[in-house]
Amino acid sequence: MRVALVTGGTRGIGAATSIALKNAGYNVAANFYGDEKRAFDFRESAGIPVFRWDVSNYQSCVEGIARVEAELGPIEVLVNNAGITRDAMFHKVTPQQWSDVINTNLNGLFNMTHPVWNGMRDRGFGRVVNISSINGQKGQAGQVNYSAAKAGDLGFTKALALEGANKNITVNAICPGYIATEMVMAIPENVLHERILPLIPVGRLGSPAEIARAVVFLASDEAGFITGATFSINGGQYLA
Repeated sequence: MRVALVTGGTRGIGAATSIALKNAGYNVAANFYGDEKRAFDFRESAGIPVFRWDVSNYQSCVEGIARVEAELGPIEVLVNNAGITRDAMFHKVTPQQWSDVINTNLNGLFNMTHPVWNGMRDRGFGRVVNISSINGQKGQAGQVNYSAAKAGDLGFTKALALEGANKNITVNAICPGYIATEMVMAIPENVLHERILPLIPVGRLGSPAEIARAVVFLASDEAGFITGATFSINGGQYLA
């Protein structure tokens, strides 16, 4: 049974991905950093072990990954899903808002992937799936920090895919559009229906499960010829 680790894996897209991987037969660990009660409730309901650390801190990632591997075994599938927003128009962005988002959403990919990379190379198998964003593809006013980090995730994906290819390690990215997570559903209903849904050709929000199904496919043996790819799952809102 292969071991899969999902960062930000106890809520939203991460929770759906953790559950989908478990249902597909993986031994799953879910990382979290924020709401401890929420994470423990997820552990009880989903039957998936949870581990707390901050993906923006390299040493915390090294130690957290070591705990996961001691309990479950070597990590063969890594889903870099953890992310934060600190939205503001650029002229109002503070250095702290910039660095917080870059450190979690971009540096977090290095911090998480680097400690598992040599093991994947040695075993001759690995799957890395990076959850980027539609706004890393097209940009978004008020999200210069977030868009920059998520665009950086795509460059990371392409370059690392070239390094892993001859070791049977694939590295791919998914760019979700507007997904029905708590964050999106907190948008005022009139804004959602008047300004967001009209931009989505299929006329609805995506579901976390739709992103999770794509992750499960990319983690599979059957997806071994797909690497360095970006999957746009956005209902036709942006065609890359």
